[in-house]
Amino acid sequence: MGDISVHLVDRGRVHADMGYVLSGYSMGSASNPNPDHEMAEFVVWNAVIDGPDQTLLWDTGSNPDAGDGYWPAPLYEAFSHVDAAEHTLEADLDAVGYSVSDIDGVVMSHLHLDHAGGLAEFAGTDVPIYVHEEELKFAYYSAKTTEGSIAYLASDFDYDLNWNVVHGDQHTLFDGFRLYHLPGHTPGVMGAHIETPDGDVLVAGDECYVEGNYADEVPLGPGLLWSDRHWFDSLQKIKELERQTGADVLFGHDLDRFRSFGKGWNV
Repeated sequence: MGDISVHLVDRGRVHADMGYVLSGYSMGSASNPNPDHEMAEFVVWNAVIDGPDQTLLWDTGSNPDAGDGYWPAPLYEAFSHVDAAEHTLEADLDAVGYSVSDIDGVVMSHLHLDHAGGLAEFAGTDVPIYVHEEELKFAYYSAKTTEGSIAYLASDFDYDLNWNVVHGDQHTLFDGFRLYHLPGHTPGVMGAHIETPDGDVLVAGDECYVEGNYADEVPLGPGLLWSDRHWFDSLQKIKELERQTGADVLFGHDLDRFRSFGKGWNV
């Protein structure tokens, strides 16, 4: 295995109610019938995985116009990417020493609008875009009909893109970088196990928005969970991979975990 490095890319902050992220977080009880709602700050991030022979980008973040009417108003009210306009893909890659032209391939953990908003940068190119079969199907189903989920926008991904469809439960991109199918948040979420000289990284992605989803096994809240049963099975898969590899686990939007990874993972 050749040297692999992981460089996390800060793509800004989303403000949302903790009740969306941890099921039951703000639910009332007989003794506390009207609990306070807690708004929290979450990170949007990408990663550059520099391998022996290729440089890959993990996700593409939000469209910079998210807060200017590009995202549907009801969705932006719930999940406000407050600084999206300050975080273009080109500028944020430049901040960690890369450019869009350096990217040899893009891995899409899934195609929600806070992950697929920069795919237009690769339209009309031969840069491979890796996406799970079940995710691509559900994204088009959702964006092109009144069914599915409102978190998919056709304008994010309906381009002339060089789709490379991932099938099944595992897919090795190169030695030391393996993708895993983790359905639950959506039908086609992918995580990854990455081996580096500094230690292994296990990307749970939006299977676990925050540490509470992982450590306490609290499911995602309403609107963020496609399948409770699939989510629980995927969680156990991630935990078994951690036991096998001793990897550090990186969550989908946990700001504290992102910052702590930043001390050791080239942010």
